[in-house]
This record gives sequence, structure tokens and C-alpha cells, in this order.
Amino acid sequence: MSIAGGIAKSFARGEQVGCEAMQIFSKNDRQWKAKPYTPDDVAAFKAEQARTGIGPVIVHCSYLVNLAAAADELWEKSIAAFTDELERCALLGIPAIVVHPGAHTGSGEENGLRREADALNRLFDAGIGAGVTVLLENTAGQGTALGWRFEHLARLLELVTRRERLGVCLDTCHLLAAGYDIRTADTYVATMNEFAQVVGLEQLKAWHLNDSQKDLGSRVDRHTHIGEGCIGLEAFRLLLNDARFVDLPMIIETPKGKDMTEDVENLARLRSLVEGSAKPEVRNP
Repeated sequence: MSIAGGIAKSFARGEQVGCEAMQIFSKNDRQWKAKPYTPDDVAAFKAEQARTGIGPVIVHCSYLVNLAAAADELWEKSIAAFTDELERCALLGIPAIVVHPGAHTGSGEENGLRREADALNRLFDAGIGAGVTVLLENTAGQGTALGWRFEHLARLLELVTRRERLGVCLDTCHLLAAGYDIRTADTYVATMNEFAQVVGLEQLKAWHLNDSQKDLGSRVDRHTHIGEGCIGLEAFRLLLNDARFVDLPMIIETPKGKDMTEDVENLARLRSLVEGSAKPEVRNP
């Protein structure tokens, strides 16, 4: 949901389309710096959350932040920006922030992952954003992006000393683009079993539900409307009826216009796939 006009206004927009959970940016996602929240901003945010009952609310980190950057200047700039993001979340009482694992920019995957872990360890050891969980989002794997393999996420969890501060957010579009098939019952089970074995289901804290314009293994990140892309509805039916994920927030990041009718349609399509109290036909890993 947009925060245009003030961060508290996101709740009215969420209410308009029927959100139960919601994701926002804590500031303009294309700018490094932003004005601090005023006490009135914080009070209005909390009042609107109480009024609408929308929750949990999670934040998506600015796309500018690259905690895996090889260049010291960009790395330090990213750490400073992420510090601000964590502090904003803590101030608003937001429990989690989603961040892409960054790009190694030519230094190599292992070096990039170590750089990312060093940044997170520095922030966590300093107590920045205490109480806020950092959710590492899997990526499509464009360019030198990290996080497109489950092994990358597992390695970060291994390298970060305060693991209680970390979790994972899985994006369906990114899964398919990275080469993880979830489109049939068999491939869905195989992919989730692999995630369970490599990363651990207990690390999964949120989902991004997006269809993909590009096909399996394309390594191209292009979201589209639910059921209108290369994933199709069956994958979402399987996921939404997987009892292991019933309590996790699920966020759509699909294209939208000013009146947000697309959000209403995508949410309705997803909710129509839920099979009520029936047990899902999905094997546990």
C-alpha cells in the first residue's frame, strides 16, 4: 500500500481493498534519506492500525540498499540507510522488514554473502531496531543478485550470529524465475521439501504472492496478476491450502492503477482458492 500523503494513510487504502495484512515502505523507496517521523506521525499510524485492525504490517526495504556491495562507499551508505529503516520500524511497532539480500557486484557470491552478514552482524550487535525481524527475500537472480538459491539464504542464516533477528520471505514470482517449480502438486512438494531441508520451514515468516510474466528459470523479475502469468492458479491453490502457512502474512505486489481495482480482483481470486477447513492435499517434508 502507498504511503503517499503520510504513512498513516496506508491503512485507509488497505481498508479500501480489503487487506487483512499489509506491506508498506517506511519512506520514499527511491531516496536514500527522508525526514524523521514526528510524534504525530507515529500516533496517527498507531491509531489507524487500531481503527482498521489491519495487521501484521511489514515494511519492504528501499531498493537502493545493497548490504552485499563490494565498494566501501556504497556498503556504508547502505548500512546507514538500513539503520534508518530498522529504527523507523521499531518506532512504529512494525515487527518485520523485508530486504533483498543484495548484489555482489562482481566480487563473487561467497564474498557478497559474507559482506551482507558482516553488515547485519554490525547492526544487530549494536542493537539497532531491537525487536524487528529482518526477512531475507528470495530473488529472481538477475545480474549479480544474491538470494536466488536457497543455499544463499541458508548461508546468511549460518553467518549471522543473532539468528533470532532473521527470517525468510518467499516470493512466488521469484521462485519460478530462479528455477524452482511450484506449478503442480509434485513440483510444489519437491520445492517446499528442498526449502525445508536447505533453509528450514521454521525460518519462513511471510509470503509474497505474485504471478510471473517470465517462465521457469528465466532469472527475470516481472510480476503480473494472479493466474495470468507463467505460474497459474494451481500453485496458489496448493500454497493457500497448505496448513503449514495458514498463519503467515501473504502480500501481493501485483501491478495496480490509481483506483486499486486490480488489488481487489487479485485478493478475491486468491481468497476464492481457499478450501475452508478441508485438509490440503500436500505432503509434509
